[in-house]
Amino acid sequence: MKTKTLQKERDVIQQIYDLISEDLKKVEIEFKKNLHSDIFLIRKMGEYILGSGGKRVRPLLVLLSAKLCKYNGESHIPFAAIVEFIHTATLLHDDVVDEAELRRGKVSANVLWGNGASVLVGDFLYSKSFYLMIEHGDMEILKIMSKTTTQMSEGEILQLLKSNDPETTEGEYLEIVKNKTAILMSAACQTGAILGRVSREKQEAISNFGLNIGMAFQLTDDCLDYTSKNEELGKAVGNDLKEGKITLPLIHLLKNSTPDEKQEILKLIGQDDLNKSKLIYVINMINKYKSVDYAMAKAKRCVDEAKACLEIFEPSSERTALIGLADYVFERRF
Repeated sequence: MKTKTLQKERDVIQQIYDLISEDLKKVEIEFKKNLHSDIFLIRKMGEYILGSGGKRVRPLLVLLSAKLCKYNGESHIPFAAIVEFIHTATLLHDDVVDEAELRRGKVSANVLWGNGASVLVGDFLYSKSFYLMIEHGDMEILKIMSKTTTQMSEGEILQLLKSNDPETTEGEYLEIVKNKTAILMSAACQTGAILGRVSREKQEAISNFGLNIGMAFQLTDDCLDYTSKNEELGKAVGNDLKEGKITLPLIHLLKNSTPDEKQEILKLIGQDDLNKSKLIYVINMINKYKSVDYAMAKAKRCVDEAKACLEIFEPSSERTALIGLADYVFERRF
């Protein structure tokens, strides 16, 4: 049954890719072109992380949103690449902050080349992104991306401040998710709408679609940390607990567990030597209090709100694809 579910998810995402396969090929070419540098390490690291998998969800959002909004030019290609460059820069920085050893099932860049190189190449990708935005000359998109990257930095800093803090509230967690993850997906969708020159109402609708998709994506990701296997997740299961990240399943568990159970759980947050038996204990507690179910119900509400945002747009293959992408975000298991 699980194999069939995974195959269904792959089929759904493949159908979406097929719809814009030619544009995606052009985006990949854009990646390679814009990674050009006389400094070998920049090319090597950039190619490694950009080529290490990932589903290109953010470029997909730019491309599909632009098509949904009847854009017929070519600027959606470089902007799709720009959004992925920004995302890749955050991954490089995140892995340094988190001291991560795996990224998408492969050894993380900071392990291979060191923290200093990861930070500096991440900075290069950020800088290159803004240079490309100016080169392609849309001030409205530049303003949105500038605001977005500022909010992303705020989300990262807030997450750092709340690391290992069991008093983190659900509201604080959702603020981190919004700024750290959802805001870039919102900007990706809004970029497509700006290129299509649609009404402010439609621009706001597709922006809210992206925001809700981003919220659902991160909520689901945080649940997968307690429910997947390492090879499915592309990183060690239980990594969030080990790193002291207070995600919604854990917040719900701490709120609902008995005082004795809570004390046991608190001992394990951020513990470097978190072994299998300790992780199983936390997972059993999460199952006991249905904490993943609680977080996934919130993710489902975000997906439903996202799909409702698309009702303002007339039926099209792009709208159908975005609805399919919304469902995939909730149902994915890898």
